[in-house]
Formats: sequence, structure tokens, C-alpha cells
Amino acid sequence: MIKFKQKGDFKKTEAFFKKIGEGDYKKGLQYYGEAGVSALYEATPKATGKTAASWTYSIEQTNDGLVISWNNSNVVKGQNIAILIQKGHGTSQGYYVQGVDYINPALAPIFDLIGKNLWMEVTKNAKH
Repeated sequence: MIKFKQKGDFKKTEAFFKKIGEGDYKKGLQYYGEAGVSALYEATPKATGKTAASWTYSIEQTNDGLVISWNNSNVVKGQNIAILIQKGHGTSQGYYVQGVDYINPALAPIFDLIGKNLWMEVTKNAKH
């Protein structure tokens, strides 16, 4: 979860969230969703390329706000392959395959961009 803190009044923040809550958010969030899918595709180890090509995103309005979720649909025998690559897994021959942290580094620049752009929108025309 990403949290933002601000001192003073929240007029600009509230206006920003009101604006995105009225539907203007969709285009912007779609941009971040697609950017995340692209970053995940590039970062996913590619033995066959199926896991890399199986990334999607969804945008959901919840009681707590807006949520962008990235999902991978490559599931084999009930196991999500993207998670097995990320976390590691045992094999049927008794070996352990070490996980590769590729999801977090791929999405970190997307989260940074969301935070930067949100901050610019909230502080736009602010008197310093």
C-alpha cells in the first residue's frame, strides 16, 4: 500500500481525488497499468515466454480508493508460474529452485512515477 502524508489543508488533494473519482482517472490509471504490464513482460525470465506474455492489469474502485492490480494468468497444475519464479519452488525430483525477485524491481519505477505525478498534480499552482 502506498501512503501519502501532507501538512496543512487537503483542498488540492481532495480535489484531485474527486476529479479522478468522477471518471477522469481511468485514462491515467490505464497508462500506469499498461506501463506495468510492459515492465513485467520485459523483466520476466523467459524460458518459453508464456509467463512473460501472460501479464494483465485491472483497475478497481474499492471503499478505500482505487486499486491497480497486475496479474499473471500462466497457471500450471494450480500453481501460478510467475509467483513460483518470484518466490522459488521445489521440484518433483526433490530440488529447490531459488526465486528471482523480478516483480518488485520491475514495478518500482511505475510506483515512483505514480507518486511523482500525484505529487505534481496535488502541488500544481501551490504558493510556496
